[in-house]
Amino acid sequence: MTEHVHLRRDSVSLLIDCAGPGQPEILHWGADLGELSADEVAALRVARTPALANSVVDVRVPHTLLPERALAYRGRPGLAGHRADGSGFDSALQLTGVAADHGEAGRDGGAAWDVVFTLADTDAGLEVRSSWALDAHGVLSARHQVRNTGTGPFELGELGVSLPVPARAAELLDFTGRWCYERGPVRRPFQFGSVVRENRRGRTGADSSFVTVAGTPAFANRRGEVWATHLAWSGDQVTWAESEPDGTRALGAAELLAPGEISLAEGDTYTTPTVVAAYSAAGLDGISDRFHRHLRARTTHPSSPRPAVLNTWEAVYFDQNLAGLSTLADAAAAAGLERFVLDDGWFGGRRDDTTSLGDWTVSADVWPDGLTPLIDHVTGLGLQFGIWVEPEMISADSDLYRAHPDWVLGPAGKLGPEARHQHVLDLANPDAWRYIHDALHALLTDHDIAYLKWDHNRDLVAATHAGRAGVHVQTEAVYRLFDALKAAHPGLEIESCSSGGARVDLGVLAHTDRVWASDCNDALERQQIQRWTNLLLPLELIGSHVGPPTAHTTGRTHELSFRAATALFGHFGAEWDIASASDADRAGLAAATAIYRRLRELLHTGTAVHADHPDDAATLSGVVAADRSAAVFSYVQLRTGPLEHPAPARFVGLDPERRYRVTVLDVAGRPGTTHRAAPSWMDAGGITQSGRLLESVGLELPILQPEQALVLELRTA
Repeated sequence: MTEHVHLRRDSVSLLIDCAGPGQPEILHWGADLGELSADEVAALRVARTPALANSVVDVRVPHTLLPERALAYRGRPGLAGHRADGSGFDSALQLTGVAADHGEAGRDGGAAWDVVFTLADTDAGLEVRSSWALDAHGVLSARHQVRNTGTGPFELGELGVSLPVPARAAELLDFTGRWCYERGPVRRPFQFGSVVRENRRGRTGADSSFVTVAGTPAFANRRGEVWATHLAWSGDQVTWAESEPDGTRALGAAELLAPGEISLAEGDTYTTPTVVAAYSAAGLDGISDRFHRHLRARTTHPSSPRPAVLNTWEAVYFDQNLAGLSTLADAAAAAGLERFVLDDGWFGGRRDDTTSLGDWTVSADVWPDGLTPLIDHVTGLGLQFGIWVEPEMISADSDLYRAHPDWVLGPAGKLGPEARHQHVLDLANPDAWRYIHDALHALLTDHDIAYLKWDHNRDLVAATHAGRAGVHVQTEAVYRLFDALKAAHPGLEIESCSSGGARVDLGVLAHTDRVWASDCNDALERQQIQRWTNLLLPLELIGSHVGPPTAHTTGRTHELSFRAATALFGHFGAEWDIASASDADRAGLAAATAIYRRLRELLHTGTAVHADHPDDAATLSGVVAADRSAAVFSYVQLRTGPLEHPAPARFVGLDPERRYRVTVLDVAGRPGTTHRAAPSWMDAGGITQSGRLLESVGLELPILQPEQALVLELRTA
C-alpha cells in the first residue's frame, strides 16, 4: 500500500501521509510543495512531529481524514454516532485500501475523484470511503461515505470533512444576512475555541455562512494567504473553524443531521455532501478565480450567451392580463431584452399569496384562452418565454391540500406554523413527487417554455417525513425533481430563487443554471450582495436586474445610470414596468442592454478582480478578459467620504506589458458629479497607458455624488 498521496495542481498541494498507524494524516493543504520523494515525505513526517507537552496523551495527535475521539483529537470529530446500546460511538478507523477512482465527483458537478481511501473499524462495524480530488484549477473536493457493516442499526450523528490550516491563518471571514441583506460579511480573529455556524432552516438560508475563509492577518482582495471552504448542499448544515491549544487549526463542514434522521440498517450507506475548498496566496481574488474556473469547467455549466431578462414581478405583481403583458413584452423587445419571464399569479385561484400553491394548472379566470396567446406573442417578438413556479410548497387553501392534506411535510395530522401563508410539500413522498413532476412536465410539454424561475419562499419547520426528520430526504427529492425535468426537456434552464438569495450554494447549482441573488433590487444594497456572491460564483450565475426608480424593498430612489451599471455585473435583466417608463428611461435601458449584450462574453468568461481601494466609501472592481486584452471596471461611490477628490483608481489584473485605451462607458447616462472640472484625461475622451502604470500609479477619478457608478472600458491599444 502506498505510503503517501501527493496531489499537485495549479500551485496547490494536498499531501496525505498513509504510513500509519491508523488513518491517513493530512500533512499539508496549501502552497505547492514541488516534487517530493519518499525520503522527503518521511523527513517531513519527522519534521511535523512536535514536542510532547506535559499532561497530555503520550502520542502525537494527527489531523486525520476523519479526526477521531479515540485518538485524543480535541476538536470536532469527523464521525459521530452510536448503536442502540450506546456502543460504536468511539470508532478507531484503520486504513484498508487506497485506490484511484474515475467515477463522478458528486453533487458539486466536479471532475472525477483522484483518490479514494477505504477505512474500517470491524469492532464498531463501520466502513468509510473517503474521496478526494484536486482539479486543474487548484480546487479541492472531498466527501465521505459510511457503511454499516455491523449488527443492528447505526444512528449517525454527523459525518464531516475537516481540513487543517496553519497557525498563521489568524483571521476568519464568513457571512450572515436576512431577507434583502444576503451574504453580509463577518470578520473576526481566529482565536482559541470554535466558531460554529448551524443552520436548521431546511434550506441554505439568507444567513448562511456561505464561504468560510481563514487567512493571514489583514488578508484582503489582492493580498494574503487564504484558505476557504464551502458546503455544496441545500439543506441543514453546520460549518466550523476551530483552534485548540495543541496548535490544531481546522475548517470543516457537514450536513447538520437531526436526531434519528439517518439510521443506517445493516449494509446501508450515507454519503456526505461535497465540501469544496480552495487555497490562494493572492487574497480573496485568488480564491474567487479558482472557484470560478472550477465552476466554468463543469459539463453542466451554461455555455450559451446569458439572455437579457425581463421579469414581470415588480412590473405587475398579481395583476396579469394578456393586453398589459403583451404591451410589456413589446417594450422588452424594443429594449433589446431576450427572455420574458411571467411571474407569480398565472395558475389556479392565485390572485394573491394566500392560495393555490400546488394547483399547477393555468387559471381559466385570468387566462381564458390559456397561456398560448401570450407565449405566441412573446416568442413572435424573438424572446424566450419563462415562467415562475414554486413546486416545493402547498397552500392550505388549494385543491391539492383539500385532496391530500397528508402530503404536507410535517407531523401526521398536524399543520405546523405557516410562513407566507404556505406549507411545504413532502416531496420524499413518492406520490407527491410524482404529482408535481407530472404537473410540471405537462406544463412544459404543452407550452413553449424555455425557463423556470423556481422559487422557495419559506423555511422548513417541523419537517417530518414518515415519522422521522425529513430535511435530508426532502433535499435529495428536490434534486431528483430538477434532474428529471431537465432530462425530459433538453435545453430547459432553471433559476434557483428562494425568498431571493436564501438557497445559493453549489449543491443546488449542480442542478440549476443561475441563482437569484436577492429580492432587493436596490442598486446600493446590491453592490454588497453581488460582490460577496461573486466570491464563490462567476457573474453569469448571478441574476441581477434593473429595478424601478424607487426600490420596492427599501424606498430608496436611484438614477437609471446607477441601477443599470450595477445590474451590468451579473446575468443582466430588468424587473420594472418599462411599458409605463418615460421615453428617456426606455432609451437608457435599451442602451444598457446593448452594452450588456456587447460585453457579456467578457463579463462571463473573464477574471473577476476587486481592488483594495484605500477609501472605504468607494469600491473599484471589474472583469479582465482571460487573455487580458480587455477589461471593464466599475468605480462606485457608496457614500460621502472625507477626501476632497477620490484616491486614484489602480486597475488590477492587467497585463503590465500591454497598453490599454481607457474610456468612460455611458451605461444609461453619465453618473452625477460634484466637481467643477473633470480629470483632464476624461475631457480628452480617454487615455492610453501601460497596464503597469494603470496598476501602480492609476488614474484620477471624477468626484461622484453618493450612490453613483462610473463604468470604464479598457481595450488594448
